Amino acid sequence: MPGPDAARALRKDAAANRERLLRAASELFAQRGLDVTLNDIARYAGVGVGTAYRRFANKEEVIDALFEERMTQVEQVAREAAEDPDSWSGLLHFLEGALDLQHGDRGLTQMMNNPVLGDARVAEVRDRIAPLVTVLVERAKAEGVVRPDLDQTDLIFVQLALSAVMDRTRGLAPDLYRRYLTVFLDGIRTDRGTFTPLPVPPLTAYETHEAMTRASRRRPG
Repeated sequence: MPGPDAARALRKDAAANRERLLRAASELFAQRGLDVTLNDIARYAGVGVGTAYRRFANKEEVIDALFEERMTQVEQVAREAAEDPDSWSGLLHFLEGALDLQHGDRGLTQMMNNPVLGDARVAEVRDRIAPLVTVLVERAKAEGVVRPDLDQTDLIFVQLALSAVMDRTRGLAPDLYRRYLTVFLDGIRTDRGTFTPLPVPPLTAYETHEAMTRASRRRPG
């Protein structure tokens, strides 16, 4: 039996390997999508395949662990937004913060938007995040700073739409999504006298075509 010091060292090594595997998985999912294998993740992390299977039974467990991490981050952003005494500022904080997380982590966008991942994760987002977003929206409506027919689901679908913009233009104009976020925000405010300047220029017709056809060009055949 290992002594206390040896046992602590083993636990520390196990935790370090688990973190190494999660970081590797996050990078691989961002680069290649969710079809990588646990063997791929182990090789990328620089650990043995046996070590990987001791930490995670399969790739699904890796995705679950990463999903939990990311949901905790999104939930924290929503809670910070709800604590903002200014309802418009809180709404803006949530949208910009949640989108910034997706902007910096393509794997998160894929995990949240991939229908193959099942209803359980969708339900978790609904149960953990939706009530906080509802508080943000209802408070802003009560204070009259947004249009009265705005719903929390509108914010969810705006994020979904902007994540698609991110995915299409990441290598061409990575901040383009902020232009359309500004258009949306101006569309829900009730107190503006002028339009907010758009933070980035639009794509040209040629660049738009490039962005819209990039995914199809990557497909084999």
